[in-house]
Amino acid sequence: MGESITFWVLAVVSVAAALGLVFSRRAVYSALMLGVVMLSLAVLYAVQDAPFLAAVQIIVYTGAVMMLFLFVLMLVGVDSSDSLVETIRGQRFWAIVAGLGFAALLAFGIGNVVLTAPKGLTAATKAGNVPSLAELIFTRHVFAFEVTSALLITAALGAMVLAHRERTEAKPTQKDLSRQRFVAFGRTGKNPASLPGPGTYARHNAIDMPALLPDGTVSPLSVNRVLARHEAEEGTLPPEIAEVLRQDELDREAERHSTPTPAEEAASGPDTEPVDTEPIHGEPIHTEPSAEAGPGEEPADAEEALTPGRAGRPASEEDGK
Repeated sequence: MGESITFWVLAVVSVAAALGLVFSRRAVYSALMLGVVMLSLAVLYAVQDAPFLAAVQIIVYTGAVMMLFLFVLMLVGVDSSDSLVETIRGQRFWAIVAGLGFAALLAFGIGNVVLTAPKGLTAATKAGNVPSLAELIFTRHVFAFEVTSALLITAALGAMVLAHRERTEAKPTQKDLSRQRFVAFGRTGKNPASLPGPGTYARHNAIDMPALLPDGTVSPLSVNRVLARHEAEEGTLPPEIAEVLRQDELDREAERHSTPTPAEEAASGPDTEPVDTEPIHGEPIHTEPSAEAGPGEEPADAEEALTPGRAGRPASEEDGK
């Protein structure tokens, strides 16, 4: 009586979970429904006096395969959308063929159960469930057992080969990474050293606890400015962090005053006098008289001076015309 009640209750649960597994739109829900189906099968095995299959169902399938599915989902992402593009040509046709073959196999199995008389496991499990199963696996069905294990190992190696990627360039060493950090420091001024982590020399390991330098003072690089501003608004800011924020304000003020405004830059003019090589806005280029020229002589460079409207031509050629 109890076996029948357990069977019908778990049968309904298993079928409902299987339908949820097939029709669920989210991969996480499908994985959870698969776990429900596996646990229900384990209970049914235990009720049918098959403790080995019940233990294998929980340890191997629910504990290993199911966790592998969830691990893959965590790596891919729960919210990632499924791709509807067929990457394998003709996969829909072969999926339909495989589904029809599985349906025919299931129909033959159900017909065998309905039309033939049950034999039971009394004769097969005289020495006990686990010893009798071990004897059948390692004597009568040892070849199929070894072929299955070889197939699983081949599948694992094939997955490793398909997932392997050849490096197109050498892997950077620690020396190369250090050189890149110092090159970036020379170009952008970025600190080449790693930032001190929170609670490095403190008794806490949280982001709201700043790191302490060897002299006991707070490292400004480890102060979380966002949390510090919230604590300042609430009035719970520690004095040493308040000092760091005050120093930040002073540095910003000093930088603001040291940086000239565009109007000041325009009023002060450029720092160095540019060397004119071409006429700008139609104005002639004036050259300083050479020290070697006499009082009444024209400097040698004056003949090459350009006049307005005569770009590229010496003044002497224009005057001659």
